[in-house]
Amino acid sequence: MEYAIEMKGITKTFPGVVANDNVDLQVAPQEVHALLGENGAGKSTLMSILFGAYNADSGTIKINGQEVNIKDPNVATELGIGMVHQHFKLVHNYTVTENIVLGLEPTNKFGLLNIGVAEKRVAELSQQYGLQVDPKALIENITVGAQQRVEILKTLYRNANMIIFDEPTAVLTPQEIDELMEIIRRLKAEGKTVVLITHKLKEIKAVADRCTVLRRGKYIGTVDVDSVTEQELAEMMVGRAVQFEIEKAPPNIGETILSVRNLSVADHTGQMKVKDFSIDVHKGEIVGIAGVDGNGQSELLYGLCGLLPVAEGRIFLDREDITNTSIRHRIEAGLGHIPEDRQRHGLISNFTISENCVLKNYYKAPYSNRYGLLDQSKMLENSDSLIEQFDIRAGQGSLTPAGSLSGGNQQKTIVAREINLSPHLLLVAQPTRGLDVGAIEYIRKRLLEERDKGRAILLISFELDEIMNLCDRIATISKGQIVGIFNQGEVTEREIGMMMAGSKHDGETG
Repeated sequence: MEYAIEMKGITKTFPGVVANDNVDLQVAPQEVHALLGENGAGKSTLMSILFGAYNADSGTIKINGQEVNIKDPNVATELGIGMVHQHFKLVHNYTVTENIVLGLEPTNKFGLLNIGVAEKRVAELSQQYGLQVDPKALIENITVGAQQRVEILKTLYRNANMIIFDEPTAVLTPQEIDELMEIIRRLKAEGKTVVLITHKLKEIKAVADRCTVLRRGKYIGTVDVDSVTEQELAEMMVGRAVQFEIEKAPPNIGETILSVRNLSVADHTGQMKVKDFSIDVHKGEIVGIAGVDGNGQSELLYGLCGLLPVAEGRIFLDREDITNTSIRHRIEAGLGHIPEDRQRHGLISNFTISENCVLKNYYKAPYSNRYGLLDQSKMLENSDSLIEQFDIRAGQGSLTPAGSLSGGNQQKTIVAREINLSPHLLLVAQPTRGLDVGAIEYIRKRLLEERDKGRAILLISFELDEIMNLCDRIATISKGQIVGIFNQGEVTEREIGMMMAGSKHDGETG
């Protein structure tokens, strides 16, 4: 059989890590082929080699049976290979069309830019593939899901026959994920070959024909998706049985740690996103906030941790009014924060793991002496211990720059730092977004351990199964207001989904 894509014996090393170790991949024409593996398994590296962003140390690549040398992305584009990156490569103050034609700008006979021709072509492609994008909209004014559709249109505009999706659902809402799955089916129906890098087993079962599994840079095997269970795929991925169900003891609820009273918070544009919001979180419980993205969850967190000012209402932490106090004061009063955007608010990417692990207490002993000088050896001791405790996989250990870690290991670094500070209250947003099943299982387990130690945890997640399984109480939010608060087991996933859409429900608890 002649494969659309055939990679043989691909090896790629970076300082301290073998990213791909003699990996093979065979993708048939017009199939959806999933590439599955944990964070850091080498999936993105392998596809970056296929797209020409990296060059392999050894190995060969054939496209439609012909051996090729893909030395850069321009060669990949000429061969009909397109890549939709996990972190979008878009210019935010350009329009949709300007982004799509960047580097291939159509001109008239006088050499002047003819954006009208491009807009017409973009509209046609958008219609053909059901992508629903306004060619004239500015990137900064459209949703994350729409930005991803622009990335897909960029590849189609360049006549790609083979499209690589790198973790395409990591930043999407459940509704946007459903739309993307439909787009992938349509691409296949139109004759395209799709490679889907993911670690979400449900998505593989939904759209993929075959699946190749990588583990720690090595090829494990290729299977027909219809012939394996999610459990079997998970075991291939992590090399052991994975617990999908969360086992937990009943909560041992203590005194109130967080009390939020009639809180209102505006976003950066002055629009009120949180309105008259009240909630209590007690010692020894996890309270979940369920809602569709954009209903005030981010602004609620920013108001609680001090990143946005409070318009109205009060916030009490351990009975102390912290409504208008500084971020440092809140941290010292016992507030921990695992942010939703790990790269923007969680880590400094060009700092080492060692430096990132003391971002919130570097100025205190033992990391800082009485002259204000940092003690690097104490910082390294601290991060070495956390790397071991939290199974953070880093090529250069504590001296690895945080920005070079995989998403899952970045998240583990943040979780390690926050838990190590022993906060009374832990604000947690999207803790497992974009993570593989092994990392998800681990982080959920650590959150439950903190709850069982008596911490109060406020969890915001778009993953409904995470909210349903982890939380002792669930509050649904719509348009910045609480629709209902329930104990675990009192409502179904469907009822929560309806409340997220704004409908009221009877029988809520306080």
